[in-house]
Amino acid sequence: MLTITEAAVGQVKTMMADDDDAKYLRIGVQGGGCSGLSYVMGFDTEINEEDKHLEIEGLEVVVEKENIPMLEGVKIDYKQNMMGGGFTIDNPNAIANCGCGSSFRTATNEGTPEEC
Repeated sequence: MLTITEAAVGQVKTMMADDDDAKYLRIGVQGGGCSGLSYVMGFDTEINEEDKHLEIEGLEVVVEKENIPMLEGVKIDYKQNMMGGGFTIDNPNAIANCGCGSSFRTATNEGTPEEC
């Protein structure tokens, strides 16, 4: 369904170690951003009925089932440079991205674009 690189898994595990409530990495999509849809990543303590549970490189990941079509084939990476580090998301389903790369839209879901 989705790929999380070794570098990204390592960074998430480091971040989770500092958060007592972090049991799962939750990845999702919500309306917003210049292109209509924005990625959401955060920690959660439980799995809901509407979630799909994945294990990637020992990392427990949950994704709402309704978000799966928009995240199919996504690759999440973590890159470090002189200015710091950050996660990158490569989504083969995106037909348009905003300039900053934090929002997108797909052929089947325009989301709710915000004026930028």
